[in-house]
Amino acid sequence: MNSQLINHEIQIEPLATRVALHPFLAGMNHRQLALLTDCAVARRFNANQIILREGEFANGFYLVETGKVALESQTGFGESIPIQIADAGDLLGWSWMFPPYVWQFTARAIEPTMALFFYATILREYCEKDHSLGYELLKRISAVMVTRLQAAHDQMLSIYSSRVSGESALKSRLTHFSSWDNRDYRRHG
Repeated sequence: MNSQLINHEIQIEPLATRVALHPFLAGMNHRQLALLTDCAVARRFNANQIILREGEFANGFYLVETGKVALESQTGFGESIPIQIADAGDLLGWSWMFPPYVWQFTARAIEPTMALFFYATILREYCEKDHSLGYELLKRISAVMVTRLQAAHDQMLSIYSSRVSGESALKSRLTHFSSWDNRDYRRHG
């Protein structure tokens, strides 16, 4: 089945059906799904479009339906470090649940992407009134947080180890040249 047909089918499905069928929400009861649907809206993103930006206010979360999204973290030098790729079925954004409600990563669509967006203000109120909803979301979001933090940790170690090995190689070359210069000096001095 081609992607245009799949995207067309997703767009004509009622929002309640799209919410109920999303893998991230599998196993939630009818009341919880109804509350989630009440604060959901469908969104479409073009390739290379920023979905959420690190450091900005986290006003909700996204559930990816189709497409691919790059999760990145900004360095102090204006560069992006890739953390993970999110696909259909994945969650984008857990920062809406924890004060100060600020995105921890940047998410950028790699290809055209369809997602469900859930407004945080309404959803936090629903979670306060229905603790089982809050608990279900917390369990699922916590699992994603662990995976994302592990990916960020692995990426950090990878960058660090490549820098250390690069520094070691540089020191080795400098030591080699330094000893050559000293021998050369003694020979001609």
